[in-house]
Amino acid sequence: MQVFNKNILIIITIIFVSCKNNVDVKTISILERQILIDHTPYLIKGICYHPVPKGSDARDFSNLTKDLALMVEAGINTIRVYAPIDDKAILDEIHKAGLKVIIGFGYNQNGNYDILYGTFINYVNKYKNHEAILFWELGNEYNYHPEWFKGDIKNWYAALNDAAERIHRNDPSHPVTTAHGELPDPLALSMCSNIDVWGINVYRWDNPSDIFPEWAAISSKPMYLSEAGSDSYMAIPKNGYEQGINEKAQAHANTNIVNAVFNNREICSGLAIFSFTDGWWKAGSPNTQDVGGWAPNSSGVPYDGTPNEEYWGIVDIDRNKKLTFEALKSEYRRNY
Repeated sequence: MQVFNKNILIIITIIFVSCKNNVDVKTISILERQILIDHTPYLIKGICYHPVPKGSDARDFSNLTKDLALMVEAGINTIRVYAPIDDKAILDEIHKAGLKVIIGFGYNQNGNYDILYGTFINYVNKYKNHEAILFWELGNEYNYHPEWFKGDIKNWYAALNDAAERIHRNDPSHPVTTAHGELPDPLALSMCSNIDVWGINVYRWDNPSDIFPEWAAISSKPMYLSEAGSDSYMAIPKNGYEQGINEKAQAHANTNIVNAVFNNREICSGLAIFSFTDGWWKAGSPNTQDVGGWAPNSSGVPYDGTPNEEYWGIVDIDRNKKLTFEALKSEYRRNY
């Protein structure tokens, strides 16, 4: 009887210790072209998220609770951010809502968790056991900016590959990705062998389908569209859409883009639609919503070839849903 009771005590102790040690932490791994969470394929139904309030140019998470509720309603399962979130309470709330985060690191952020100064690894080590983390992402479209790297893009690729290798040494549990502008060329692929998953920012009108066989021909690694989408302002009338604010054009384009991605799941692991909320800080006064702005390789923005930078949200800056919110919700909440 004493042995029996002792065994029960051992079992209870193991269960208790396991619970304290977060047995619900998910294993994130790569198998051929797939991203797996606990050995189950994971399809990224993502959104790019950089919330900046009116009158400011600084990111602010004061509206996070409402934003997460809207994301959950829309079927979003992944948030992509362009800079680290150094606040455990914010990451905890994201995890509690059931979402994952792709954490982006910049190259030169004056030593603030950046690649140039090597401080990014401090963030990795600080948060690598947090359940909200999906990937570590290094850089965003830096291949368009060799001028940032002494005029030689090879300097960026070398830094990128070294940073990825350093993350692998410190955190073998999370894949490393980068957000590359358009399809990587042979130089990028050959110099960046430590990248596990390639994020690709793609603006090919409302149909990025061609990029999937193009990727399959040059790499056997997983990929996802780290940015794709459309704005809600037509600079000119085109394709039957009137000039000016045009939510129908945005909703139509985003529906087609998401369909193209999800119909190519054997190659592509999902996408992050750009973006969650309009950004009034990008093109003119942060106190008003302005037409204009510029982005590299943007002639493929549907349907006017013009990236009106302050009109990309699936909700406006006051969190009113645009037509594309419901369109995205319909696609993201389907059983894929």
